[in-house]
Amino acid sequence: MPIINRIAEFHDEITEWRHDIHAHPELLYEVQRTAGVIEEKLREFGVDEVFSGIGKTGVVGVIYGRSDASDKVIGLRADMDALPIEEKSGKPYGSKYPGLMHACGHDGHTAMLLGAAKYLAETRNFDGKVVVIFQPAEEGGAGAKAMIDDGLMTRWGIDEVYGMHNAPGLDVGKFAIRAGPLMAATDEFNLIIEGRGGHAARPHEAVDPILVGTQIYQALQSIVARNVDPLESAVLSVAAFNAGEAFNIIPQKVLMRGTVRTIKPEIRDLVEERMTAVVKNIASIHGAKIDLDYDRGYPMTVNDEEKTLVAANVASSIVGEVNVDTDRPPSMGGEDFSFMLEERPGAIIFIGNGDTAKLHNEEYDFNDEIIPIGCSYWVKLVEMNLPVDE
Repeated sequence: MPIINRIAEFHDEITEWRHDIHAHPELLYEVQRTAGVIEEKLREFGVDEVFSGIGKTGVVGVIYGRSDASDKVIGLRADMDALPIEEKSGKPYGSKYPGLMHACGHDGHTAMLLGAAKYLAETRNFDGKVVVIFQPAEEGGAGAKAMIDDGLMTRWGIDEVYGMHNAPGLDVGKFAIRAGPLMAATDEFNLIIEGRGGHAARPHEAVDPILVGTQIYQALQSIVARNVDPLESAVLSVAAFNAGEAFNIIPQKVLMRGTVRTIKPEIRDLVEERMTAVVKNIASIHGAKIDLDYDRGYPMTVNDEEKTLVAANVASSIVGEVNVDTDRPPSMGGEDFSFMLEERPGAIIFIGNGDTAKLHNEEYDFNDEIIPIGCSYWVKLVEMNLPVDE
């Protein structure tokens, strides 16, 4: 496996950075400590320009190549926020903050990009510019969009942008990617059903929102089963159903919450349209009132076809073509790197994390064994696509 030798030499150092970030998890935009560590290290590495406070708490570093023979600018992005989960990994560098942990591997993503930045600033074996992007609030806060709104793409003239995410269950030394839709749009709905509360012994005098809610719940399951082409992909899950407090009182209201996942715009539109109609009509039959808040969240993560090939070729140069799956099935999970891919052509790739706990699990931990592989991917992505003009 042709890992870059120099990166292998500071594998232990990068691992120490990762463990420090892991021990100090921060949520959403409140990543001040992590951002401060990143900014300090980028300056220490000799990165030419370092900017903080982009998209509230994001950090951007600009590394110049050997010459300006190329005016191409490549963006490399890592996320840095954690999750509100109590860690039970048992690792000595486990979270120091109760109720918070790096359960998605963003600590590893950040450390690998820092390692690549150190190498690139040291060697500068490329022409053009590299923009390293450390993003807050991937876990539900749309930090990518916040950085874009703050001028990320235009301010630094980024031409194409790349991301990487670890994948538990994918063997160490393997990558996976696909062109086109790779991850789903992630929508959220909140539904309040208001009936007329009353005594449970006199239900005919009330409008029972629990009855309405259960009928709506069952009908919602028919949307995917009977409205979406079986060859297409969609998920509609009701994840919360809250109603009532006493055994003898029909409540006034019911709250239902859930998520919709789709990987095609037309299917996204269809599910929202059908859901609105189902909820409205069932409530009307029973004389209940409804308040449906359907929130479109992250868009589909769609890899550019040409840049997917670029990413796959780079990965193949490191682990061999046989270890790069270029037809990874789409995931119904979401990723706010999708906002960056709407702005510029690019691709996100999965890197094997080995046989570890799943993402967003209290026992999950990023696999330090893959650090040199991920760092080498970032470096080769730059050097192969911004070659020095001899």
